[in-house]
Amino acid sequence: MKNVDFKAYVVEEVDGTFVPSVKMLNTADLPQNEVLIRVNYSSLNYKDALSATGNKGVTKNYPHTPGIDAAGVVEEFKAGDKVIVTGNDLGMNSPGGFGQYIFVPANWVVKLPEGLSLKEAMIIGTAGFTAGVQLTRLTELVKPDAGKILVSGATGGVGSVAISILNKLGYSVAAISGKEQEHDFLKGLGADEIISRTDFEFVDKRPMLSAKYAGAIDTVGGVILENILKALQPLGAVVTCGSVSSTQLNTTVFPFILRGISLIGVSSQNYPLNPRKEVWKKLSAEWKPDHLMQIYNEITLDEIDNAVKMILQGKLKGRTIINML
Repeated sequence: MKNVDFKAYVVEEVDGTFVPSVKMLNTADLPQNEVLIRVNYSSLNYKDALSATGNKGVTKNYPHTPGIDAAGVVEEFKAGDKVIVTGNDLGMNSPGGFGQYIFVPANWVVKLPEGLSLKEAMIIGTAGFTAGVQLTRLTELVKPDAGKILVSGATGGVGSVAISILNKLGYSVAAISGKEQEHDFLKGLGADEIISRTDFEFVDKRPMLSAKYAGAIDTVGGVILENILKALQPLGAVVTCGSVSSTQLNTTVFPFILRGISLIGVSSQNYPLNPRKEVWKKLSAEWKPDHLMQIYNEITLDEIDNAVKMILQGKLKGRTIINML
């Protein structure tokens, strides 16, 4: 393997405090693996922010380079191929995309599909890929003419990409958001209706609510998910990926039995390679969001600290990508 110096955002544990900085490393310092990739772009996800602030549930050992997303060019293995790496253990317990080089197993790597640039792939990133996995399941059960689709956490990475794709596929979308200042942003993505988050945060002990929605993409869990389930139409479906609000779900079986609804959970982290390729293929073609250039902010390695603080405070919208060039 060639020895190349490169920049990386490294988090170190110093007397119980987690200190991030941009450092110079060498490719010889990376754990030996199969595919060496020169990273062009990465992206910021909530899990990256947790890793960057010392969450041992995400990253066990420090010093560490976060970044669960990376898009770049293969240096060794199939040199010259443009590729995407998302999920698996990237940026969690192996050096991640916040470094200019990564060295990963071959079965983590997806060749960049035609129709996507490396930059666009990271605007989509894990968040958009997760939305794609959710929509793969939802569109199997709920068709556009069935009624309105709810999207919770609408201004976040998963939610914003989901709204854009649903709009492109002909679905009517109701976005749940607590950010009044972002209503124009959500309408620009294709939301037909915007519902205040407070309307879904109340604790209602009734086993069911009025049946208003055909389905939902949920990214937060907790009480919001409970109320979504209660408000689904007969044969409705909700696909959930999140637990930001809570990991607890307090509900009854009545919506499932009396209305025949479905609750489907997905995780994109260890999604199998061949289905992963198929989702990326859709995201590069018929599911490619029309609003990609409207939902991202681009930063450098030196700006990650501030972006981490903002995402943990819920102040970021859409996607944040890191230019690693």
